[in-house]
This record gives sequence, structure tokens and C-alpha cells, in this order.
Amino acid sequence: MEYDEKRRRMVERLKIELDISERVAEAMLRVPRHLFVPYQYRKEAYIDTPLPIGSGQTISAPHMVAMMCELLNLKRGEKVLEVGGGSGYHAAVVAEIVG
Repeated sequence: MEYDEKRRRMVERLKIELDISERVAEAMLRVPRHLFVPYQYRKEAYIDTPLPIGSGQTISAPHMVAMMCELLNLKRGEKVLEVGGGSGYHAAVVAEIVG
């Protein structure tokens, strides 16, 4: 299965399980999570679990990224500073939401 299809299925599951908004769902659809994990973990990139990114750190599970984005209640045009975010995936999703 291609990464685009895996990403679409991941987001569909999150929409059902967490009732995430369309703006968060669309942002997560646009950001290719597999590019934010080490190559050896790319096949697992769209499983709802944290994955190692090196130096004892992990990329957050997709459901956590979705929940954080929902709770931030971000609006288009807002400015966000994310410090120590690890892989950059959450920052990329946030950037898609705020434009």
C-alpha cells in the first residue's frame, strides 16, 4: 500500500475515533509523516504509535498530534513558536493549519 493511502486511512481512523475537525484532518492529510521518521520506520509511519527518531526521542503518535492541534484551536494567520518539537512533524501540521 502506498504512503498516500496509508495516510488517508490513518486520518479517517482519527476522524472516527477522535472526531477531529476537518481543518486538522486536512492538515494531517497534507503532511507526509513518513518523511519525519528514520528510513527503517517508514513502513510503520501511519500506525497510531510513537516511533523512535534517535537520541532516545520519539515522534508523537498521530492521535496525540491530532489532539494537540485540536486543543490549540489554531486559526489561519496565527503565529506559533514550537520549541524542542523533535522530528518537526507536529510543527509541519501546525503550519498547514495556520497557513
